[in-house]
This record gives sequence, structure tokens and C-alpha cells, in this order.
Amino acid sequence: MNPDLVHFIVTVAFSFLTGLEVKTYRQRFHPNRPQDFFGTARTYTFVGILGFVFYKLDPTHLSAYVAVLVGLTLLYALFYHQKLIDHRQSILLYLVMLCVYAFGPLTLTTPLWMPSLLFVLIVFILNARRAIHRFALGINPYEFETLGKMILLSAVILPLLPDEKIVAFIPLSPFKIWLAVVVISAISYGGYIVQKYFFPQKGYFLTAVVGGTYSSTATTVVLARKAKQAGCRPLVDASIIAATAVMYLRLLVVALVFNLQIAETLALPFVVMAILGFLFAAFFLKRARQEGETAEFVDKNPLELGTALIFATLFVMMMVLTQYVTKEYGSGGLEIFSFVVGFTDIDPFVLSLLTGKYDVTTPQIAAAVMIAAGSNDLLKAAYALWFGGWKRCYRSAFFVTLLGAGTILWAFRLEHII
Repeated sequence: MNPDLVHFIVTVAFSFLTGLEVKTYRQRFHPNRPQDFFGTARTYTFVGILGFVFYKLDPTHLSAYVAVLVGLTLLYALFYHQKLIDHRQSILLYLVMLCVYAFGPLTLTTPLWMPSLLFVLIVFILNARRAIHRFALGINPYEFETLGKMILLSAVILPLLPDEKIVAFIPLSPFKIWLAVVVISAISYGGYIVQKYFFPQKGYFLTAVVGGTYSSTATTVVLARKAKQAGCRPLVDASIIAATAVMYLRLLVVALVFNLQIAETLALPFVVMAILGFLFAAFFLKRARQEGETAEFVDKNPLELGTALIFATLFVMMMVLTQYVTKEYGSGGLEIFSFVVGFTDIDPFVLSLLTGKYDVTTPQIAAAVMIAAGSNDLLKAAYALWFGGWKRCYRSAFFVTLLGAGTILWAFRLEHII
């Protein structure tokens, strides 16, 4: 068949089906107001034909195509004026008409998937009215500002940075430094979104598992405070331990993104520690008497521009300090430094180990990551006792300490075996 004939048939088919979808939308959501709708399925079919024909007549200057579009807009303006008199303000039908008018040029100039995708989106959006309304009522308006920050970090700032080293004692370019910030921010932001909008008030355990994807330390603090308020509950113990188990998996994912060789070395110990953590958590979860408890969980978005800048600064500082320690004191100094850093935010330090080039071997770097993770577990155990109290959180603190001590001991064994 002639290609233009195929394009014409596709245009007519999508235009007619869109008209039918608009009719279904009217019958479903506005059965008593047919006067609010501009045209029928035949009208939309002719709009699609006009778009195809007049684009084909002058595809270079588009004078005829634009003239017809202006005419259709003026015609709709008369219809819309009457709607305004009746206190009806929606321009949804005009937007659908514009999409139908674009079917012709799209089928002529783009692959078939493009007009097909446009048609599918029209169908989905028209039928998602109630779902979108519920979503709009439930979403925090500040989340859009946060989404804008994520786009600013990744799509605006990142491409502008040079991919060449500009400072001699910093082994990475500004692009790669900021890429690390974007990856960690994306993981944290993604975990926060999943926890808040997909698993809200699903109980301590599930929210702790998801919360551990962006901050197991903050999760531990919140759960320990809950334990202090609600009393000694096995469910809280299970949740604290599970958040720590998730931390191992999160660090392994970060290692897979930035350094596959180190990730292969960390895979066995981190997976084993994660499994042990979930087994400990399952033991307490089985003992939990109240399964349907809800949780007022961490509702603070981890993605802030100030936090990202602080993270980038700490990342560079950790890289410089790690380079100095490994150069001056070797693997022994790196082990001590890793243990000390574990009592702070370990993400910048771990990233500096994964992305930098130091005078130590890969097993020694992997061991340093494990020591930092283990000492961070000790910090979380201390937080659990401090914020939750000894009587309420001693069990979870003990098992988190056990995971941390096991990780550190495995790190020393790993360094000497490999």
C-alpha cells in the first residue's frame, strides 16, 4: 500500500477512536451536561482529517495547517464563551482536539509508536479523572518542589560540570563527584517516595524496611522513640533490626553502581549479614502480638539542596582524607579511619572508597567499607539504647551490635585471606 494511504488510515482510525473515547467520558462523568462537549466522534474524525490534509499540502511552511488551527481555535472560543457564561471553565476538550489535530503530522513524520502513544495517553488521562483527583488530594504540594530539586541536581547541574580533573589532589572530576551525589540522592528520594505514598501506615516493620533504603540510622532513632512511647514490643525490635539489614543491601547496590570489582568482594559478606538480620527480625516478628499496628513514621524528605551540597563537600573531604591516610599510614590507618568514620554518615566515605584511587588493594578497600558499616551498626545500637531506653530496646541493640561486630571481624578475616 502507498505509505500516505497507510498514514491517512492510521490518522482517521485514531481520530475516530478518540471521538468515541470522548463520548464515553461524557456518558461516564457528565451524563447530564451534553452541552458542555464540543462535537461528536464524527467531529474529531474530521479534525484529524483536516490536520492530515493541510499538513500534507504545505509541510514546509505550514501556513495552511496553522490557518486551519486558528480557525478551529476561534470556533472553540465561541463555544467556550458560552461555557464561561454558564460558569464552566474546563478546556479539556480543546486540548484533546489539539491532540487529534496533531495525529496527521505525527503519523507522517514519526514512527507509528508516537501517535499510538499519544492515543493511549488520551485514553488513560480521560479515564483517570477520579484517580488523579484522589492523588491530588493526597499529595503534599511541597513534593513538587522536591521533584524540581531532583531534576535540578540531575538534569541541570550535572550536565554543566566538566568531566576533567581540575584539582590535583582530588582524583575525580566535578562531574563524577556530582554524579555520586545524584545517585545517592535518587536512592534516598526513591525510598522516601515508596515509603510515603505506596506503603503509608502499613505497620512498623514494612515502613522500617523501606525507610532503611534511605537512612537506617534515622529509622532506628524514630523506632526507638516509638518503643519508648509504646512500651517494649517485639515488633519494634524486628523493625530496628530489619532497617539495619536493608542497609547492607543498599550499600551493595551503591557498590554495584560505582565499582563492580569491590561489589563482587562485598557481595557474600553483605548478603550474609542482610540474611542474618532478616532472620533475627523474623524471630521477633513471629513473637509480635499485634500485627496491624500503624506507624507515624519519618515524614521528612531526605532530598534537600543544602543536604546535597553538604554531602558533596563531605564526599570530597573524605576522599582527600582517605588518600592522605592510605598514603601515610597504609591499610592499618585506613582500618582505624574506617572505624571512626562509621560513627558518622558513612555514605560519603563509602563513595570515596568506591570511586577513588588509593595505594591499597581492592580487598583492603572492601574491608574498610565493611568496617565502616560495622561501626555504623554499633552507633545505631547506641542510638536504640539512648532514645528507646535499655529496658525497651536492649534486644534489638544486642542483635544490631552482633551484626556490626560480625561485619568488622569478617572484614579483618577478608583482608588477611584474599
